[in-house]
Amino acid sequence: MGSKGSTLTFAAMGIVINIVFGTAVKMLHLPLLYLDTIGTIFTSVILGPWYGAVTGGLTNIIQGVLTNPKNIPFALVNIAIGVIVGFIAKKYKFDFKTAIITGVILAVIAPLIGTPIAVWIYGGITGDGNDIIFTWLVQSGKTIFTAAFIPRITGNILDKLVSCFLVALLINRIPNRMIKGKRINA
Repeated sequence: MGSKGSTLTFAAMGIVINIVFGTAVKMLHLPLLYLDTIGTIFTSVILGPWYGAVTGGLTNIIQGVLTNPKNIPFALVNIAIGVIVGFIAKKYKFDFKTAIITGVILAVIAPLIGTPIAVWIYGGITGDGNDIIFTWLVQSGKTIFTAAFIPRITGNILDKLVSCFLVALLINRIPNRMIKGKRINA
């Protein structure tokens, strides 16, 4: 298989990782954890921002077709994650320090993109665990945007830190020979 074919296979593996980890965490009902962007982050670190963006966007489209169409508009969040992580990994070695800083950045950026989508398209109710907190905050007098943002940023803090940390751990453990020729963000 040529270099382009192995690169596309690697990106497809990122999509599978996103779907499998996201589905497993959802089935286990783990609070404040999604792990549905690990494949996007991993692909972005290894292949760069554009492959990461495609991996992220296609994840949401495929997930939307297979399980829940509400996932499709949130592709913008996953695309942004791919671009942000890819550019950070191009500039800095994706070690544990960079992973933690990147996780914090993503924990803020992802809800800043996802909250307007949740509010404008779905009125803030998206069918996940955030809906309970959202409803309580709206009933306590918060604006719809604030009520939708607070649970999203809370969940994203843990999720994005753990996701970035796990990718840094994986990157640190993979022998260079296994990703030689693929990694553009060395």
